[in-house]
Amino acid sequence: MFDGISKSYDILNRIITLGIDVIWRKRVVRLLKNENPKSLLDIATGTGDLVIELATLDAEKIIGLDISPGMLEIGKQKVKKSGLDHRIEMQLGDSEALHFENNSFDAVTIAFGVRNFENLDLGLQEIFRVIKPKGSFVVLETAVPKNPFLKVFYSIYTQQIMPFVGKLFSKDRSAYQYLSDSAAVFPCGEAFNNILRKNGFIEVEDYPQTLGVSSIYFAKKP
Repeated sequence: MFDGISKSYDILNRIITLGIDVIWRKRVVRLLKNENPKSLLDIATGTGDLVIELATLDAEKIIGLDISPGMLEIGKQKVKKSGLDHRIEMQLGDSEALHFENNSFDAVTIAFGVRNFENLDLGLQEIFRVIKPKGSFVVLETAVPKNPFLKVFYSIYTQQIMPFVGKLFSKDRSAYQYLSDSAAVFPCGEAFNNILRKNGFIEVEDYPQTLGVSSIYFAKKP
């Protein structure tokens, strides 16, 4: 599915989020800046938007990993065009079966990918495994607003407008219907905080973004 929408993914992200997703990614990087990580892994890196932003940090190793060859190829092209191919390594891989050794990274990030895990707990356990002790995990993910009025508008937008726009630009309404449906059922806020704690993370915080339509989660490995 992601291979099929890879060429239109970036422009659709900008349209659907009105460009605000760019700001959210910058906030992810700002949270990590205080941690001063030297090794970074961006999971479900897709077309590379977040991993390119991570290159603004003073890290010695930056890896972007994705299971979709189509998305990864777009990401590689963007990394090269940005002149960052000497700093960022783009790799094909499964986030639920990471090929890295234990305690490999100071920080792991994932933007709009955790809700696509086939087995959420397994994916989080793999991430926990490859983070170094005292390392950080930052997640940017869609959320459902708590305000009842906003929740109604959000439902209309995600269930009707998003798939329609997806069909116009990518010729694949079903892919964006899936993205809408997965966003609606993903456990957000304190529910996801508790899932992170269940899988071993501590100092878990969530930061709602833009009227609660997305959230940034920050957690540490003991």
